[in-house]
Amino acid sequence: MRNSVRRLRAEHGLTQKDLGDAMGVSRQTINAIETERYTPSLPLAISLARFFATPVEEIFDHEPG
Repeated sequence: MRNSVRRLRAEHGLTQKDLGDAMGVSRQTINAIETERYTPSLPLAISLARFFATPVEEIFDHEPG
């Protein structure tokens, strides 16, 4: 699933560890989400959307290509 987590994290000046700590997950989890190797759970996706004050639909795109 394509996402804009990396862009949003960079815009906020956060490291993967910073964001992971804020979300209660590991840096590796954030890395896996950013590289699209892992689709986050719904609660984590909602937490990310709230953290970045961005609708979840604008962060995650399930459309192919």
